[in-house]
Amino acid sequence: MIISERLRELRERKQFSQGDIEKRTGLLRCYISRVENGHTVPSVETLEKMSRALEIPLYQLFYEGKDVPAPPKIRKSRSWGSGGKDAALLRKFCTLLSRTDESDRQLLLHVAKKMANHKPLP
Repeated sequence: MIISERLRELRERKQFSQGDIEKRTGLLRCYISRVENGHTVPSVETLEKMSRALEIPLYQLFYEGKDVPAPPKIRKSRSWGSGGKDAALLRKFCTLLSRTDESDRQLLLHVAKKMANHKPLP
């Protein structure tokens, strides 16, 4: 799909002129023409303005189907502290750390930095 053709198609389907889009977006008519003719690639912000002017959700600029597309399934990767013993340990650590004063926190941070930068002996 070419975005310039899609923008023109949607504008014409709504029976809007480039002047109507100019008034609704604040973009110059010559700029709208350059976008629709493929001479200029619009930014995401410009596409947002165009979709509002066309009274359509932004995704419809890229999706030609009739139904709302299903969101992609995102697999949740289990990270440290997201469950089980790790989560309990993390909660306990946060609780104890919240009870320390600022100088002790700075000391712990300094020790952690030293440990992280420490090179093991060969």
